[in-house]
Amino acid sequence: MKYLVTGAAGFIGFHVVRHLLERGEEVIGLDSINSYYSLELKFARLAELGIAREKIESGITVTSSKSKSFRFIQQDLVDKEALLRLFETEKFEVVIHLAAQAGVRNSILHPEDYLLSNFTGFLHLLECCRFHPVKHLVFASSSSVYGNNAKMPFATSDGVDHPISLYAASKKANELMAHSYSHLFRIPTTGLRFFTVYGPWGRPDMAYFLFADAIRKGEPFQVFNQGQMKRDFTYIDDIVSGVLLVADRPANSNSNFDRQRPDPSSSTAPYKLYNIGNSSPVPLLEFIEAIEKGLGKKAKMEFLPMQPGDVVETHADISELERDLGYQSHTTVAEGVEKFTKWYCNFYR
Repeated sequence: MKYLVTGAAGFIGFHVVRHLLERGEEVIGLDSINSYYSLELKFARLAELGIAREKIESGITVTSSKSKSFRFIQQDLVDKEALLRLFETEKFEVVIHLAAQAGVRNSILHPEDYLLSNFTGFLHLLECCRFHPVKHLVFASSSSVYGNNAKMPFATSDGVDHPISLYAASKKANELMAHSYSHLFRIPTTGLRFFTVYGPWGRPDMAYFLFADAIRKGEPFQVFNQGQMKRDFTYIDDIVSGVLLVADRPANSNSNFDRQRPDPSSSTAPYKLYNIGNSSPVPLLEFIEAIEKGLGKKAKMEFLPMQPGDVVETHADISELERDLGYQSHTTVAEGVEKFTKWYCNFYR
C-alpha cells in the first residue's frame, strides 16, 4: 500500500510514519514545517526518519537515508495545484491527514491562520481525493468539538453544534466537509476525534510539555480553574495503534441509517466518526504529580480561574472503536508519563 501522511513532521504524524515503515509500507510524508512551535523539534523528528534538514527544499521530494520506503516533501496544502500534481504522480491508496493549525488558545489570537490551514487546506485535500480517488481517507478531528457538553462520556452520537473556540469550529467544519465529499463522490472517509495526546516527541505548546519545561527550570506555571480539571490523557502509541486499525478498514455506508433519527457518526455515504482516547479521565493535578516524579523536582503552580475556550473535563466513549475494530488503550498515565519524561530529559539534556 502507498500512504500519504500529512503533518509528517508533527507529533502524531511522525509516530504514524514510523509505525507504517516498521510494518513495511510505502509512505510519503508531507509537511509545510511552519514556525508555530520549535523548528528544531520538527527537524529532529524528520532526522529520526532519515530526512536530513539540509536536504529539505520546498517542493522537492527527499528519500530517507534510513528507509527507501519513505520520502518526504515540504509542501503547503494551500498550494492546490502542487498538491494535485503530487496526487496525480504518486497515486496514493490511503491518505492519513494529520496536518492542521493546532492550538485552542492560539485560534483565539490568530483566527486567520486557522481559516487558511484548517479550512482551505482541507478543502484542497478533499479535491485531490475527488479527482484522484483513494481507497480510504482518514483525517484528524478533535475532542474539542464537544465544546461545553456536560454529558459524560462524550459519544459520537452526541450533538456538537456549540464549539467554544475557532479551532473546535474548524474541526467540526472538517467533519461536515468530509461527509459532503464522501456523499457526493463516494470517498470512503473516517474522522478521528483525538483526546489529549501525549508522549515522547510531543508538541511544546501543549500543557503537559509546558509543565515539564517549567518544572525542569524551577519556574512557576499557570494552572487554570484552580486545578480542578480532568483530561482523557491518551498515550501516543495507543493513538497510533488506533489510527492504523482505522486506516486498514475503509469506512462503509450504514445500511441501517435512520433518516428520522440520524446518527452524526455514520451515514448512507461511506463515512464514519470515532472517538480515540483512553476513556479514563485523570485529574490534572495527578498528571502534574506524575511529571514531578519523572523529573525528580517539585512544581511551582499559580492557580487561576478558567480561561476562554477551555473545558473542565474530557472523557471519551470509545465503545464503537472497541466493538468495530478491537481497539484497546493499554498505557496508564504513570507508564506514559514515565516514558515521556525519560525522552524529555534525554532530548533536553
